[in-house]
Amino acid sequence: MGFEELRNTVRGRVLESGDADFEAAARPWSLAVTQPVAAVAEVADGEDVAAVVRYARAAGRPVVIQPTGHGAAGGVDTAILLRTGALNRLEIDPVARVARVGAGVQWGRVQAAAAEHGLTGLAGSNPVVGVTGYTLGGGQSWFGRKYGWASNAVRAFEIVDAEGRPARVTVDSDPDLFWALSGGGGDFAVVTGLEFELFPAPGLYGGRVMWPAAKLTEVWDAFRELTSRAPEELSVWFSRFQFPQAPEMVGVDLAYLGDPEQGRVLVSALDRIEGAVSDTRGAMSVADLGDITTEPADPSPAMTRSELLPDLSPEAEKIILGESLAPLVSIQVRHLGGALARPASGARGALADGFLISTLGFGLPHLRDAVLAKSDAVVAEFGGLLTGKKPLTFLAPGETAAAAFDAATLNRLRAIKRERDPHTVIRANYPVLG
Repeated sequence: MGFEELRNTVRGRVLESGDADFEAAARPWSLAVTQPVAAVAEVADGEDVAAVVRYARAAGRPVVIQPTGHGAAGGVDTAILLRTGALNRLEIDPVARVARVGAGVQWGRVQAAAAEHGLTGLAGSNPVVGVTGYTLGGGQSWFGRKYGWASNAVRAFEIVDAEGRPARVTVDSDPDLFWALSGGGGDFAVVTGLEFELFPAPGLYGGRVMWPAAKLTEVWDAFRELTSRAPEELSVWFSRFQFPQAPEMVGVDLAYLGDPEQGRVLVSALDRIEGAVSDTRGAMSVADLGDITTEPADPSPAMTRSELLPDLSPEAEKIILGESLAPLVSIQVRHLGGALARPASGARGALADGFLISTLGFGLPHLRDAVLAKSDAVVAEFGGLLTGKKPLTFLAPGETAAAAFDAATLNRLRAIKRERDPHTVIRANYPVLG
């Protein structure tokens, strides 16, 4: 079945297998994921989105929404992949402290525009991540310990529902759908735009410090000390690195939202560790958050696995420090807590666990099986120290949405999905019914 009817309906491009640009248009962010979709619709506007949804409903095909391709999980062979990069509207209202963005906007643009007014969004570590998918999945920000999940900051969703009808959804206009979209993922409607709260950014101190692996225990002890007394304005991440053809390293990433001098004093414990090979700490703009971890700005064959850790027990510490990295590139421990653990009104809810541990490796053909086996082995070694749950945006291919929610939340999400999209026209990367 061809897609001529759809091509003749939308203003944007529709590509299918055999078209010159199809492979590039269908490519997910993680090149380790296979995504053989039936077609790609690069929509020009909200009317195009509605037309694609109506077409897919009539044709019995699911629509998968991926503004940037982050979070792709595969399993979409018959789907129409919806690319919303052209929905790039960005408005900052500095008086109301509100941002209004289209579904194609990435965090780097929001942060640059908000910074001009001394404001910030609840952005993560990579400026090329799309605002919409990140927020629908909860959104764990550098500033989440202070202000909570990014999904909690949303005031309104602009959507196209499963029948192709546009709507504006607020907590008052449609409480159930607003709740589901606030951290429950993109399985309930195509979100074409967001309106969300911005927060004061009086200053920012951040950066990364790296040491040789010989300093592993000292750096870990400093990380434990910092996280035990960190104010909510401070987020600290610990990482071990094993880059190809390089010696193992250990590092700390941090961001303090406040007076840079106060931030410098708060993390001065790091200054007592001699032998740092690099140190990028300093006063910075919230527009430059991506400079802290310098994550790739282009697709790569990255394979990640994440788990929640309630606390830094001696047993957990032994595994984190003693585990050989190869063939992984890194093991990272993020400090959570603060506002992330407080009750929230959306599906994301509170997260009691204090830490998130993640593994990273390259899914190259000659490494893929070994990376998967190593990640599995690390998780198995933690055993009962882990909760078995994880934030939605940290799920990996092969996992399901059930790992991101408690039973009551998952049941409510599934009930809303069945009511709002009984024909499963809209398919998130990790469907709640999967």
